Amino acid sequence: MTAMLASVRTLDEALFALEAGADFIDLKEPSQGALGALDHAAVRVCVHAIGGHRPVSATIGDIVSMDPQEMTAAVGRMAATGVEYIKIGFFAHPKAFDCAMALKALTRETRLVAVIFADEPYDLALVDALADAGFAGAMLDTAHKTGKTLRDWRNGNELEEFVARGRSRRLLTGLAGSLCREDVFHLLAIGPGYLGFRGALCRNGDRGQFLDPEAFALIRAAIPRGTVNARHVAA
Repeated sequence: MTAMLASVRTLDEALFALEAGADFIDLKEPSQGALGALDHAAVRVCVHAIGGHRPVSATIGDIVSMDPQEMTAAVGRMAATGVEYIKIGFFAHPKAFDCAMALKALTRETRLVAVIFADEPYDLALVDALADAGFAGAMLDTAHKTGKTLRDWRNGNELEEFVARGRSRRLLTGLAGSLCREDVFHLLAIGPGYLGFRGALCRNGDRGQFLDPEAFALIRAAIPRGTVNARHVAA
């Protein structure tokens, strides 16, 4: 089964997403970039309120320099909040593989998920490097929110290859990137561990607006519910 991930920016949104049936709750601030980070205190509050009810992830912010030391420090600070999964953007950069290895020591105690960007060049060998470093998961998203969706940037074969590579390395695989309801059917056929949403869940499809109950319900209804254990969907 494929799980539904909902990105939220406040405690109120997190509680609503929990009640509305999201399988994963993802904490981020969309106004601060593709993977804008919430304040650590806000993350702690959300983890205290919903941790244990659903898997919770949080982003560390966009570190476009891909500096291994800066990235390691940011992950360490976010890990101190107690969040279950930490999402890290892997931008197209010569240091991407160095960052994967630099984070290896942290994967012993923290579940790390690499976010690879479909609207930038990427090498599937990075998925292998992430698995070798002990990452828990890898997902494809879009770095630039310009109106194009994941499926505008990558065709079905490319998405299938990504998911298959991640699954073969027992990584939790995800697909996201300005996805809408019309994308769901096509992506469910690929079988990722989860599909991630923000804009499609919001008022007027604007990722900077509040979650909208009607929009949320449409996405939830499009993804079959089952006995999804979101902590182990990569298995």
